[in-house]
Order: sequence, then C-alpha cells, then structure tokens
Amino acid sequence: MRIISTLGMTLVLLLATSAGSYADKKAPLPAGVKVQKTAAGEVLADSKGMTLYTFDKDTMPGKSTCNGPCAQNWPALAASADAKPAGEWTVLTRDDGAKQWAYKGKPLYTFAKDSKPGDTTGEGFNKVWHVAKP
Repeated sequence: MRIISTLGMTLVLLLATSAGSYADKKAPLPAGVKVQKTAAGEVLADSKGMTLYTFDKDTMPGKSTCNGPCAQNWPALAASADAKPAGEWTVLTRDDGAKQWAYKGKPLYTFAKDSKPGDTTGEGFNKVWHVAKP
C-alpha cells in the first residue's frame, strides 16, 4: 500500500511540475518580448509591457505592409541586426531596411495610443488590428 501511495504522490508531483508557462512549451521568446496578462487575456508584450499586435493586411509571410504614417501609429517591434529566428519567431526586413520580429509569420507592432503597460486599446481597431496571442 505504501508503494502505491508513494508512486501516486510522485505522479502528482511530476504532473504539477510539468504544467508550466508559455516559455516552457514553446521556443524561447526573443529578447525584449514577454507574455503578459491583460483584460484581453494573455498577450505578447514588449520589454516595457506594451501589448503587441498583428495586422490583417500583412498577408505575405515575411513582409510588413504597415509603413509611413501607419508605422507612426503602429511602431514595428524592432529586432537587432544580429537577431536569429527560433521556432515560430522570425525576423523580417522592413521597406526602410530595419529589422522586425514576426510571430507565426505575422509582423508584430505596438500601438501609439496604448498609454501604459497592459493596455489593449488597439484590439479590433478598424477591424484589422488584433492583440498578438502566445
């Protein structure tokens, strides 16, 4: 009886420690990106805690269509010149030559009108902007 009880406790502990966060289940997040809880649920955020968004008009993998005035309102999530893709994370080159992170093929952006970490005011904007979910 004691062996079964010990085995059962071991199984419970193993299951409890294997249920982890996003970082435990996916490729490591790029430097400066984290998962954060918001009113819209868990979202991807930059190092300052600002929510990241995707743009429905970015239909070609590895290409951002948000340039010029669009990029002033929706700044790209910058990647360093030496950033390396990992898992579902890729790096694209923008029209201006700057590097930008993409997740699952979708370029990532912040929203200029989000005023504090955790804001999600860009969700659903013009029915084409959406929070980036892990």
